[in-house]
Amino acid sequence: MKIFSPALSRLARLRYWRIEHWVNDPIAAQREVLQDLITHGQYTQFGRKYQFAEIFTIRKFKEAVPIQEYEDLKPYIDPIMEGTDAVLWNTPVEWFAKSSGTTNDKSKFIPITKESIQDNHFQASKDVLTIYYNAVPASDLLTGKGLVIGGSHQVHPIKDNIQYGDLSAVLLQNSPFWSSFIRTPELSIALMDEWESKIESLAQSTILENVTSIAGVPTWTMVLLKRILAITGKQNIKEVWPNFELYIHGGVSFTPYKNEFKKIIGEGCNYVEIYNASEGFFAAQDRLNEEGMLLFLEHGIFYEFMPTEEYGKENPRTIGLDKVALGKNYAIVVSTNGGLWRYLVGDTIQFITLAPYRIKVSGRLKQFINAFGEEVIADNTDKAITDACALFGVSLIDYTAAPVYMSDKHSGAHEWLIEFEKAPDDMNAFTICLDKNLQSLNSDYEAKRHKDIALGLPIITAVSRGCFQEWLKQKGKLGGQHKIPRLSNERKFIEEIKQFHKQK
Repeated sequence: MKIFSPALSRLARLRYWRIEHWVNDPIAAQREVLQDLITHGQYTQFGRKYQFAEIFTIRKFKEAVPIQEYEDLKPYIDPIMEGTDAVLWNTPVEWFAKSSGTTNDKSKFIPITKESIQDNHFQASKDVLTIYYNAVPASDLLTGKGLVIGGSHQVHPIKDNIQYGDLSAVLLQNSPFWSSFIRTPELSIALMDEWESKIESLAQSTILENVTSIAGVPTWTMVLLKRILAITGKQNIKEVWPNFELYIHGGVSFTPYKNEFKKIIGEGCNYVEIYNASEGFFAAQDRLNEEGMLLFLEHGIFYEFMPTEEYGKENPRTIGLDKVALGKNYAIVVSTNGGLWRYLVGDTIQFITLAPYRIKVSGRLKQFINAFGEEVIADNTDKAITDACALFGVSLIDYTAAPVYMSDKHSGAHEWLIEFEKAPDDMNAFTICLDKNLQSLNSDYEAKRHKDIALGLPIITAVSRGCFQEWLKQKGKLGGQHKIPRLSNERKFIEEIKQFHKQK
């Protein structure tokens, strides 16, 4: 540890010039990325089908290759999993990241190439460290260890040298040997499948370590930190780990959790949001006290942005970085050095700044409520419920919401199931506050709430503690990247959870 830390710190600090290169010339950086991708792709089945050898411009690329969703790429992915080479990428694919995205029963297997591991995921991780050192020059981050709360899937063989696991398992298995000196826990614990046992093992094995940072999804990180406080009897995490300085989070919006984390961790902690998915490591927060993540433009990913109103059209329109506007919702489309071509990730983003290009994740293409023309997205509901919780002095664990459709007896509404750490004493007043917050954030929702004609007051049920976690467990989706769907435009999820809550 003492051997590697100073050298790694110096290397991380010195690399900032390279980040400035693509920040200052983003369009050229993206052109170079696409040129490199097509050079690799022209020698593949996919590239021959779409005549990559004849593609010399971005316009020609977009004309030749249709937008791809997972179902479109699955006929190519299946033979790769059987050992066929040069299907989507021209180097062998030995790893797949198993991803479900939401609580759907269907799994996706995203190809992970050596280029996507080294030039995307690992390079982006190094750049996060560089960006952090630039923001906090006096940091002592690498004098201690980073606690990694990985995924829930062990690595499983498919055929010969081909394996799959969730993304964190794949990256841990491919990490350089020296990373074990700056990471905790040991690999056998990090890759445990059973999450209740895993949380206990994580807590017990790391209490006596000099932990300076944590990376993980907020929901499971909070469970772990509370267990550590219960074991130690300490008031906050800074009492357990005095040198703790950084929490790296992603996967879900941090907005509803931030106040609770500040209480649990204590003073003197920095928070960095990252946007890292199975499909690629896309962005990271570079200004610690400001919203927005710097879009990574030289990491083997070419970006396009689809206005959300284009989704579902036969030939949806996409635009490049030079055409994007602030505050507009776009679905993110990527071509990657993992062999994904014009792939629709499923997330929606908004640009916060254009020089440099900073984004925030605003929701999911299929997670919204628009049953009455209200166009509510997760970014709206996260902010509305966070402000309501702060005003009422209560803490949130998680929530989900869906529409209640109109009938001849009543107007429509939004139904919310909320799991509180501490529920408000006056639920009716809390409901009114949440409703007003949402109206202030979304003019379409405000218009539909006018005189309760289309939409009535939200209907809120406080579910029992642990309800969401136990529901996920029942579905075999406990832990890792599996998440409660915040919003749905139909009632499948909310009815399942309501029934589960009623049985309990």
